[in-house]
Amino acid sequence: MIRFEFATAARILFGPGCSREIGPLARELAAAPDESRAFVVTGQTVKRVEGLIDLLRAHGVECTLFAVPHEPTVELIRSGVAVAQATGCRVVVGIGGGSAIDAAKAIAALLTNPGDVFDYLEVIGHGRPLAHPAVPCIAVPTTAGTGAEVTRNAVLLSTEHRVKVSMRSPLMLPRVAVVDPELTYDLPPAITASTGMDALTQLVEPFVSTRANPMIDAVCREGLRRVGRSLLRAYRDGRDACARTDMSLASLFGGLALANAGLGAVHGLAGPIGGMFPAPHGAVCAALLAHVMAANVLALRKSRPDAETLRRYHELGPLLTGHPDADAEGAVEWVRQVTAQLGIPPLRSYGLREEDLPGIVEKAQAASSMKANPAPLGSEELRSLLAAAI
Repeated sequence: MIRFEFATAARILFGPGCSREIGPLARELAAAPDESRAFVVTGQTVKRVEGLIDLLRAHGVECTLFAVPHEPTVELIRSGVAVAQATGCRVVVGIGGGSAIDAAKAIAALLTNPGDVFDYLEVIGHGRPLAHPAVPCIAVPTTAGTGAEVTRNAVLLSTEHRVKVSMRSPLMLPRVAVVDPELTYDLPPAITASTGMDALTQLVEPFVSTRANPMIDAVCREGLRRVGRSLLRAYRDGRDACARTDMSLASLFGGLALANAGLGAVHGLAGPIGGMFPAPHGAVCAALLAHVMAANVLALRKSRPDAETLRRYHELGPLLTGHPDADAEGAVEWVRQVTAQLGIPPLRSYGLREEDLPGIVEKAQAASSMKANPAPLGSEELRSLLAAAI
């Protein structure tokens, strides 16, 4: 028996140049013909998105800018909510990478739901469900990796607890996702690499997760093929329009997949690491992916050699390499080689040491992402793969 649920942004616009429609979209969602105000959440470099802000203003939308210079913290979200409330904004626009878009979704949700952000956080908070739909939110990614424009959660850092956790609700889904590959053309190679590996991880983990379903299978297969043929091309030539389009689609598909089929041990470990060390999320996922894949394949061979999930790992071989006879080990080796060619640094680059591993493992085992991992990985297995990634 097959049963699944699929939820995503109410509307998705994809294609080169589609970001030029942002002005009319914001004006319509503000639902205020006389005075439209938007709370525009951007990344650290506002200059990169000045053209989009000009488009909003050209359509009569007044903009209050709010920069997110790093991965969003609980304190930053509180500050953003206060500013947005004071300015009376009717629509929230997130323009940037996953940090800016996650911050935009969290702020939009808290503008209509009373209380503090901790009331709604998983794991370390009260985990209360949102009672009211968020303020209309438009998500415009400028990287190709997180898929945050179509996910129902926002990942926030609690500096007090040194961990990243989520606010999560279907009511947080953006009203419109605007995915324009042209916005990624000028990304530096290092960011192309880390965000591209994040997109890959968010296609691999849902595809082999315990919550995989036929609809997500189709999305993942298509996204994995595109990463396999285009990640290195986009890294080597940022103006390769076909490669950039492939990676923007792969990122979008990864967001659709993770929102509806869960993740796994890579993200279960990446959350604690990102909370404890100044490590970019995409780079952490990249450093962990091949090691987690190998550990899962080994665990499945030992415990459930006839498992459907193990067959899916074998299917990753042809999808990523393009070779029809490639298997699970071929997929792992492909990820290892691409990680090296992209110059992804080991985890020790961010300060991780052997003595940190028990604490990371303990926090990871409580993470929601671990629930969908295809094989149960014990403390020793997790410590071993972490040590290999250092």
